[in-house]
Amino acid sequence: MKGMKLLRYCCVLILLGAVLPARAALDIQITGAGEHQIPISIVPFAGEEKLPQSISGIVSADLQRSGLFRLVNPSGKAPHEPREVVYADWAGVDALSIGSAEEQPNGHIAVKFRLLDAVKQTELTGQEVSAKKDQLRAIAHRIADMIFEKLTGDPGVFSTRIVYVNRQGKSNRLVVADSDGYGEQTVLSANVPIMSPAWSPDGSHLAYVTFEQDHAVVYVQSLLTNQRIVVANFRGSNSAPAWSPDGRQLAIVLTRDGGSHIYLVNPDGTGLNQITANGVIDTEPSFSPDGQSLIFASDRGGSAQIYRMAVEGGQAERLTFEGGNNFSPRYSPDGKSFVFSNWSNGRFYIATEDFQTRQMQVLTDGGWEKKPSYSPNGKLVLFATEAQGRGILATVSSDGRVKQKMFPQAGDIRDPMWGAYLRQ
Repeated sequence: MKGMKLLRYCCVLILLGAVLPARAALDIQITGAGEHQIPISIVPFAGEEKLPQSISGIVSADLQRSGLFRLVNPSGKAPHEPREVVYADWAGVDALSIGSAEEQPNGHIAVKFRLLDAVKQTELTGQEVSAKKDQLRAIAHRIADMIFEKLTGDPGVFSTRIVYVNRQGKSNRLVVADSDGYGEQTVLSANVPIMSPAWSPDGSHLAYVTFEQDHAVVYVQSLLTNQRIVVANFRGSNSAPAWSPDGRQLAIVLTRDGGSHIYLVNPDGTGLNQITANGVIDTEPSFSPDGQSLIFASDRGGSAQIYRMAVEGGQAERLTFEGGNNFSPRYSPDGKSFVFSNWSNGRFYIATEDFQTRQMQVLTDGGWEKKPSYSPNGKLVLFATEAQGRGILATVSSDGRVKQKMFPQAGDIRDPMWGAYLRQ
């Protein structure tokens, strides 16, 4: 059953991403490390040298990007089954990953994986699955997720996807990719601005804004069929879509009645309902994980700050009071905090604030740092920044220790968002 579950999961990834190329669209640089790194050795899988991609290499790269693991070179030792492991040879290693990959007569690849506790000399977890060659990356990411969860207690996010806008001159592409930059898929290409992509909770649809009709219009597009519909095309600006946790509503921002107000609307464009109404700017809404409240940016207090309000409307509660102006809030997956972009002393920073303590923590060094969103496990924050004269992606761990810069091979990157876990 476990093997079938993994296979179904990988099939979902392939279906949503079409045929995924092996080349990464992003070059990744990592700095920093977790406070306590787990020493682990990833032994090359038996038979993987015959495959188009190295399963163990993908797993190693995933774990290294997290900053929580210290990869120990197996130094020529090559066990592939638990019975072949001589634990005395693995001093200084907490965990050991072994496995094999064999091409079958039907063209599928049979993959076996085991994670061993090198200290207690026991098996922690394992999987066996048969899959097509174009599912190898998905299988490797899933193995990395299993290792991450077993050794840290938190779900991994290596099988998840990100969305962003890539701009090259007048050309704009809405791009979906794996969390490591591979499997880039262009969802929409246009010679007008594309902005504010937002994942549906099940990862099957994107909401976004384009200027194809000479002003900002909100669309929803299926990643399964590519069919898209207009959700909001009122006079003025239609912007900043955000999905409710159950996927039944979108929060959007309209200026059709003057001012900038937050509305709720069904994903098919029906059921429009105004939530905020005043003479100020309310924008960039984000739903709480339980769907009961919204946080958003507003200048109602004289400067741009973050506020919270019940989904039904009513009195807004101001949340941020320090650090200049604050924009682009997003709830954490557990609902205990939120991340936002902070403008202070001429620079943008990525910061978080705890709802209970109201303490603000700045995670980054500052610069052009905007549009943050949490990974599904809440351990990383994805955001847009600039380096070497162009827009790039970056991530920072929720404690600020581990940082990554993700450089596109061409163009500038804007408006990223991390997708949710795919349903298995």
